[in-house]
Amino acid sequence: MNTQIDGVDYGPLAQLLGKWSGNIGLDIAPDADANPDKSPFTNTLVFTTAGITENAEEQILVAIKYHHVVIKIESGHIFHGQIGHWLYEPETGNIMHSLTIPRGVCLLAGGTSETVDDKTIFDVKATAGSDSYGIVQSPFMLEKAKTNAFQMKMEVKADELSYREVTSLHIYGKDFEHVDTSTLQRVTYEQD
Repeated sequence: MNTQIDGVDYGPLAQLLGKWSGNIGLDIAPDADANPDKSPFTNTLVFTTAGITENAEEQILVAIKYHHVVIKIESGHIFHGQIGHWLYEPETGNIMHSLTIPRGVCLLAGGTSETVDDKTIFDVKATAGSDSYGIVQSPFMLEKAKTNAFQMKMEVKADELSYREVTSLHIYGKDFEHVDTSTLQRVTYEQD
């Protein structure tokens, strides 16, 4: 795959560009007693180019932006919406993932990407209290559904994308691993 778009080398992020659709996702979230509640879902991910950013005339970052919509199969209602960016630092190879969800939670996760055979693997993490790759949340969420950690592993091979996202919560007085998994197919290739 060509990683150059309009004179910008998007590196491993170029493989994410486009609209992806999946109908075999599974959400394992806490019920009111903090026991696992499994919900199948469909989801759409759209990645578009965002260009180059320069920090303090020293650091160059390449960015793509995304929008992720998740619909519960049982009800047909959107139960999760998320926006953010994936960033690539060509000099170091570092990958960053920033996201915002409309529950009063934002985070910046960091990690790496690697290519194994024809598959690119992105692996990023964030931890509450970290000064670098951390989590910011509203007072309500801190009290009622605190996010302690986040990890996302995403794999892309040609026109198939799969991910496993684990959000470590303290909710309803208990610790809980909220897990989302899905496999999506690229519907269209879009640059911006």
